[in-house]
Formats: sequence, C-alpha cells, structure tokens
Amino acid sequence: MTAAVPDAPEPQEPDSLDAATRATRSLQGLSTELTARVPQLLEAMRSVGTGLELHATLDRICETAAELADARYAAIGVVDEEGEGLSDFVTHGVGEDVARRIGRFPDGQAGLLGALIRNPGTIRLTDLSTDARSAGFPPGHPPMRSFLGVPIRVQGENFGNLYLAEKNGGGEFNDYDVHMVRVLATEAGIAIGNARLYEAARQRERWIDGSVAVTTALLSGGDADDALAVVAEQARRLADAAAGIVLLPAEEGGLEIVAVSSDTPSESLGVVIPPESAVVERLLDGEAVFVDDVSTDARMLSRVAAEYGPSMLLPLHSGGRVLGALATPRTRGARAFTEAERTLATQFASQAALALMMADAQRDRERLAVYEDRDRIARDLHDLVIQRLFATGMMLESAQRKSIVPAVREGVGKAVDELDVTIQEIRTAIFALQQGPAEAPSGLRTRVLREINMAAVPLGFKPAHRFLGPIDSAVGDLTGKNLIAALREALSNAFRHAEATRIEVVVDADTELPDGSAGVRLSVADDGVGIPEGGRRSGLRNLARRAESLGGSSWCGPGIGENGGGTTVVWEAPL
Repeated sequence: MTAAVPDAPEPQEPDSLDAATRATRSLQGLSTELTARVPQLLEAMRSVGTGLELHATLDRICETAAELADARYAAIGVVDEEGEGLSDFVTHGVGEDVARRIGRFPDGQAGLLGALIRNPGTIRLTDLSTDARSAGFPPGHPPMRSFLGVPIRVQGENFGNLYLAEKNGGGEFNDYDVHMVRVLATEAGIAIGNARLYEAARQRERWIDGSVAVTTALLSGGDADDALAVVAEQARRLADAAAGIVLLPAEEGGLEIVAVSSDTPSESLGVVIPPESAVVERLLDGEAVFVDDVSTDARMLSRVAAEYGPSMLLPLHSGGRVLGALATPRTRGARAFTEAERTLATQFASQAALALMMADAQRDRERLAVYEDRDRIARDLHDLVIQRLFATGMMLESAQRKSIVPAVREGVGKAVDELDVTIQEIRTAIFALQQGPAEAPSGLRTRVLREINMAAVPLGFKPAHRFLGPIDSAVGDLTGKNLIAALREALSNAFRHAEATRIEVVVDADTELPDGSAGVRLSVADDGVGIPEGGRRSGLRNLARRAESLGGSSWCGPGIGENGGGTTVVWEAPL
C-alpha cells in the first residue's frame, strides 16, 4: 500500500546553493528526532558535493542516500533525452554477481520506475509488490518490499529519480526519511548540474585536442593513408565507438572504406558502399545521418553494418565540397549517441574535412613542384645529355672507320651500340618524365614499364624486369591499380632507404595463391642494406593493407645481394 507523505512541500527547482539552505530550514520546528539527524544530513550533503566526475557523483549520491535513510539498496535512474525512459541506472548494494544475473538495467518504460518518469513526485510504499503500478522483478533480482522514490531535478529539468528500497531491520521508510532524502535530492541536483557542466567542458576539450591531432597529422606531409588512419583512430576514441571508419568516393560510384580503426581486425577495408544506398546519397549531399541501430536499418546496403548498433555517419564537408564521410559505430546494444556527442562529432568532421582540403592543396603544390622539376630534368636530358652522347657516338664512328686494327674496330663498334641503347633509354625516361597521371596507358604491362622507367631517373640505373603469364588480360582493373601502387611504393622504398645498385622486378600472372586460387604476384628484389631494426614500417604496412583489402598478402624476404643481402618485397592478390 502507499503510505501517506508528510505535508512538507516538495523542494522547488534549485537555482543555486540557496535551494539546499531553504530545504534545510524547512526542517525547523519538526521533531527532536529529525533535528538530531540534521548533522548527518549536512555531512551527507558535503559528501555529495565532493568531486566533479558525473558517474562518480552518482555513485556517491546512491551510497550517501542509503546511509542517510538506513536502506539496503539505492539507485539513480537517469532519464533519457526524450524523457520517456532511462538512459543509465546506477546502483548501490547490488553486487556484481547479482547484477550479472539480472542482466540489462531497467529501461523505465513500465512499472514504478516508469510511473516516476511520467509523473515525477515522491512515492513511499510499505510493500511495493502490492502496488498496482509494480511490474514485478526480473529473474535473479533480490527481494524488496519497502520503497521510497524521490525525483532529482537539475537546472529546471527532471534529471532522474533517486530510489531507496528495503529499509534495514524490516521496517518502512518514515516521514523523517522522506524529509532527509528530499533535501539530499535537492543537493544532488546541484552536484549533478556542476558535474554535467564539468563533463561537457572536458568533452569539448577532448574533441578540440582530437581535431588538432588530425590537422597536424594531415598537414605534416606524411603518408596520406597514415593521415586518414589518424582521422579514424581519433574519431573512434573521442566518440567512444567500436570503430572509426573513413570513406572516400569510389571510382565506380558510392563510398569506399579507405581507413578503419578498431580493436579487432577488420575485413571491411576496400568495401564499397553502393551509390544506390539512401545513406550514401544523403552523405554525398552533405547531410549527417544518425542511426539507432545500423544492423537493422534497411537503408544500410553493406555487410559491414551487421556488426554494429548506434552509429553516426558524418559527411567530410568543407567549402561546399564533400570529400567523403566519417562513421563512428558502437557495438550492438550500446547506448545511443547524445545530442552533445552528435554536435561535437559533426564539428570534428568539418574540421577534419578542412584539414583534408588543406592537405590536398599542399600535396598539389608539392606535385606541381615535382612536375616542374621533372620538366627541367627532361629538357636537360634532351638538350644536353643526348646531344653530347650523340656527338660522342659520331666521333667514335669516325674513329672506327679510320682504324685498321680489327680488335679496335670491334671494340669501338660495341661502344657505339651501347651509346645507342643508352640514348634510347634516356629518351624513354624523358617520355616518362613528361607524361602526366591522366596520360597513363591502360595496359598493365605498359604501366609497370612506365613505373620502372620513372624510377630509373632517381635511382641512376634501370631496374631489370620480367613478365610471366597473361598480364594485361588476366589481371582485373582494381587488382592492377593496387599492384601499380604497390610497385611504386616498393621502388620508392628501394630508392630512399635501400642504397641498392641492382633491382629486379617480376610480375607473375600465373601464380597460385595458398588457398589454391589463381593470383598475380609482384616481387621487387634489391641488393641494398636490407630493413634496419626499428626502421619505419609505414610503407610496408601500406603494401600489406592493399593486399589484404583484396584478399591477398604481402611480406618481405632476403634480397639478391651477396649472401641474401638486401630485401625482396612480395605482394600478391587474387586475379
């Protein structure tokens, strides 16, 4: 049955610490027993007001309320943003083993907890199981009879309710308990308000720091894939998500997953979300999409969504241009993102997009400088080197005709032939230097040769090459594109780090992969210094990431130098 509640007025909305003072003064004139408990109440209020971390504050309020009212159990139900249920439930007196048996905390949609949410007010019961509003207990829940529920208001809003159950000694909560807990709830509202402000400030600070880290990584001039990985990692950490995923527009339409940060290995790298997805359409229009459960959302047309629950999908939008998207999904069954988290994440995505645009502009300037330098080198090779080699060849031919010694004539002839080959190779290098990215030929064999000829200029020699199998007809466009990127990365590593004097490139389209399927294998072997201990591995990680996104693999082995000196980089993927 429901016991009568004293006529003392409900505490008004606490605008300041004066609210607690007024509530305490309302105790004057009451019984000696209640007055004797005021020091205990003041100590409880002091304890509640200590500290600023929100969850620790809720724990402290539960513990203090239980001590103050001599209750075995205490709990705080935090009302969700819609005011229709509970978003959090903090308990005192319920052990971890009991909590595991009970399972998920109550959602506040029914029973006494739901009644307190719909009609905030004090409820005191001698036996809660006899109340018509009671919905019973789940299996494993400890038995409870006496009950006291008091609302907690924070800055004019209903934050939640403070629940006390099972008065020690088997009695019921009396009028004095009601007065004391009401005052404590008033002080709790003030403490929770302060903790919320502190938590919001700390949350904004973390997102700002994350934005700075992303901007620094993108503008540091490092590897673009590493920078995108930083965006994914920072977004995952700041949003307290199960994963951070960066998506960029795919050549065939839709969005391609290009960077993933998660605690478990992900096979989603390289997956393309099709353009017919309604979510992709909204993202490319610059709209943010918030989903309560992507695993059950019909708009999600990718197997990746089946792993996750609440998700934020944010456009990387800046200056009227959508560069891609950022996704921060949580695990299935996890709490939904709050309005504050959505706002901060949207701002973070905008900052990351701006940093991406600045990084692209910086890379364009660097690329332009490289092209200008390549044009100068090509002119110098054509106007100076080739002309001098041609003049030297003519002089040797003249000397050959005048010589009467057969051995000399033969030696000079070989030298002239070598000069002709050298001139042809230099002309090939000039052609490669003068080609822009859009002029790249479509055949994979030709693109491999172009990369080799381009690498010959900084290396000072031309890498040897060999093709096996139907390179142009068997290898698909996506695999071919990634193979060229892997070749470029391997040749770049050989030039920058290996100090090699000989490089051999082999492209084999007749390879059998470990699972028995047909594949293509690229190997780039050199006679350089090998991979030093503790050396930078970002290039090798990029190779492995590209191969794994296609279902292949990449590894390193001994080189072609003396006694296995140098390094052999192997990259393979299915056809």
